[in-house]
Amino acid sequence: MRAVTVPATAYDDLPYTRGGAVDRADVGALVQSAVDGDAAAWKALVEGLSPLVWSVVRAHRLSDADAHEVYQTVWFRFAQHLGRIREPHKAGAWLASTARHESLKVIRSSRRLTPTDDPQLLDRVSEDRTPEQSVLDSEEAAAQSERVRRLWQEFEELGERCRQLLRVLMASPPPSYQEVSAALGIAVGSIGPLRQRCLRRLRARLDARGVL
Repeated sequence: MRAVTVPATAYDDLPYTRGGAVDRADVGALVQSAVDGDAAAWKALVEGLSPLVWSVVRAHRLSDADAHEVYQTVWFRFAQHLGRIREPHKAGAWLASTARHESLKVIRSSRRLTPTDDPQLLDRVSEDRTPEQSVLDSEEAAAQSERVRRLWQEFEELGERCRQLLRVLMASPPPSYQEVSAALGIAVGSIGPLRQRCLRRLRARLDARGVL
């Protein structure tokens, strides 16, 4: 099996949280094209499947530094094994499984978990607003920020299994159940029912505290 050549910048500036949607039906063909040296196919794989990889890594609540390192390691491993993947159309599941494996390796070595930072809501300033409108907008932004903060607070009170599952399912484009199964070690048939139970628990917590 000949070595696969990928761009020299393949791991230098990966799109951690953004990515173009990739049709899962096209993944197998893209993998084969990348094996044949097609740089555009490699780029499409990275951009299309990065949200999945990143969601799996983030689901394990690594520190930012560890998460970025694991993320790049996953893509490095993928490039190493690109020509040896038996079922190219299941590359997403391979990436998800590898992301889980590498994340657990970091957790075992550190023996601790570091909570990730919640996203911050930024208030865009417009020079056209009146002082009164600025005050109203600031109040609305503060209220929205508080709702988001409370939502994530209740989310963090869910069990670890629910938090991991929902974080992975938040990826865009949505991962297949096969990919979720590979990422979290959950049987495909159990994902749907578990997702519903987790969402019911979260909604119940939010309703009880008047967040919704």
